[in-house]
Amino acid sequence: MSDHEESKIESVMEKITEKFHGDSSSSDSDDDKSSSTLQAKIFRLFGREKPVHKVFGGGKPADVFLWRNKKISAGILGGVTAIWVLFDLLEYHLLTLVCHCLILALAVLFLWSNATTFINKSPPRIPEVSIPEEPILEFAAALRIEINRAFAILRDIASGKDLKKFLSVIAGLWVLSIVGNCCNFLTLFYIAFVLLHTVPVLYEKYEDQVDSFAEKAMVEIKKQYAVFDAKVLSKIPRGPLKNKKH
Repeated sequence: MSDHEESKIESVMEKITEKFHGDSSSSDSDDDKSSSTLQAKIFRLFGREKPVHKVFGGGKPADVFLWRNKKISAGILGGVTAIWVLFDLLEYHLLTLVCHCLILALAVLFLWSNATTFINKSPPRIPEVSIPEEPILEFAAALRIEINRAFAILRDIASGKDLKKFLSVIAGLWVLSIVGNCCNFLTLFYIAFVLLHTVPVLYEKYEDQVDSFAEKAMVEIKKQYAVFDAKVLSKIPRGPLKNKKH
């Protein structure tokens, strides 16, 4: 076989190899695109793009709400439950509880300090208790940011730009007023606290099933809203400024 024929065969083989690699790379890119589009099409509740842990801030509060440390989460939930039982079921008053706790603590420390003189031991050293400044300032700053954000959302809703959001907020406040009429503030706070410690961890565990069901529910809600818009909202007369814009 001549050198010319060998060079032709090598060039043909190179072309076939390049074509094969090109097809494989294009198929890989197509697979990446299809997988990315498939991931983009996955419905997440409330348009969530981050994991549930990141939604809650990703710090220690998120660990507590999502039961990353079961002892701490169970202790906090048990403590809040005990407070609710004392103040709501047993109708214990806060001032009475604080006074009784102080009486008990002072009596125990006083008796312990005097008992050490009879058994020839040094009296116990009572530790100094002080509230640190930095956590209080961080909590106040975070609370201020959330309150300002809530005011901005309420202002945006009251401006009349989104009728759907306005109606949903009005319906939510109406339901909340009915619930608040049925139980006192402490019970309502306890229910919200228990839901905050149970619903996120259950949602994180079964998020695919919940998101699939929520997607179907949102489709149905949009259909019903479209019917309501066609039969009721579209028949509401618009103001002169809005007609001029249209």
